[in-house]
Amino acid sequence: MSGAAASSAAHASPAELIRKWFDEVWNQGRVESIDKLFPEHAVMWGIGRPESRSQGPSEFKQFYQALRSACPDVHIKIEQVVQEGDTAFARWTATMTHTGDGLGMAPTNRAIKLCGVSALRARDGEIVEGWNNWDQVGLARQLGVLDGKTAELFQ
Repeated sequence: MSGAAASSAAHASPAELIRKWFDEVWNQGRVESIDKLFPEHAVMWGIGRPESRSQGPSEFKQFYQALRSACPDVHIKIEQVVQEGDTAFARWTATMTHTGDGLGMAPTNRAIKLCGVSALRARDGEIVEGWNNWDQVGLARQLGVLDGKTAELFQ
């Protein structure tokens, strides 16, 4: 086996990596997996504001810890994963209960269900860049922050 082929065989494919990310980081709550899978040079888009990026594990962990402290029972079910080259795409559904104040508001104890799509580009078994598009308006509506006519538009 050539050096390049051996190196490729030693690392998870992008599809395996995206599944591992959601399972270990989100479903199992393994913070140490963030450091292992998302190195300092990596960039993640769309976790808070869509136009903002976070670089490296320490910036991502701010979002992660806020969401997990607000909704410690978060569970993300992967509905579908597609891989093309060094990039994998996942369609997912998240369920959680808002029982903590990590989102800057008192707990509502409301059940939340969100859908989203994530993509990652991988190299050597690590995330190089990630993109996330998820129902942030739905989160606000389900928390009761968005109501009235505006909320009716997004039902």
